[in-house]
Amino acid sequence: MRGLVRELKYQFRYCLPMWVVRVLTNWWPDNRATVKIRGAMYRPFFKKCGANFALCKNVTFTNLHNIEIGEAVYIATGAWLNGLGGLVIEDKVQISPYVVIDTCVHVFVDDVVTDCSITGSVKIGRGTWLASHVVVRAGVTIGSGVLVAGNAAVVKDVPDNVMVGGVPAKVIGPRREKDMSKIRRSRSFD
Repeated sequence: MRGLVRELKYQFRYCLPMWVVRVLTNWWPDNRATVKIRGAMYRPFFKKCGANFALCKNVTFTNLHNIEIGEAVYIATGAWLNGLGGLVIEDKVQISPYVVIDTCVHVFVDDVVTDCSITGSVKIGRGTWLASHVVVRAGVTIGSGVLVAGNAAVVKDVPDNVMVGGVPAKVIGPRREKDMSKIRRSRSFD
C-alpha cells in the first residue's frame, strides 16, 4: 500500500504536471524566446536546474526528480533523458537533436531480456557538446570540454578536453581550439 501511495504522489508531483506543460508548449516553434520559456516552465520539476535553461520541443524526460541541470544548458529536439540512476548535466552543456542518455540497463536472465534493470549515474562535464544521435550508457562520466561526435555510443568514461567518436566511442584526439578571430558568434539561443 505504501508503494502505491508513493507512486501516486510521484505521478501527481511530476508526471501529470509535466504532461500538462508538454501539451501546452510542444506546439510552439523552437526559437530564442520559446526555448527559454519552455526551459523555465520545466525547471521546477528537476532535482536542481540552473538559470538560462533552453529546451526545444519533443524532449522526453523520465524520472526528473533525479536529474540535475547546471546553468546555460541547451537541449535540442527529440532528446531522451532518463534520470532513474541519477543524471548530472553541468553548466554550458549543449545536447543536440535525438541524443539518448540512459541511466539504467536491462539485464538478461536465462538468455531472455527482463524488465529488471541495473542503474548507474551519468555525469556530463561543463562545456561539453553531445552531437546528434549520441547514446550515453548508464554509469558513464564524460569530462569537461568534450566533443562527442555524431552517432557515437559512449560506453565508458571520457577524460576532459578531448574529441571522441565511434561505436563504441574512442578518443580521436585533443579538442582543438580554432582561431577565434575567424569565428563569427552565432545568435542561436543565448
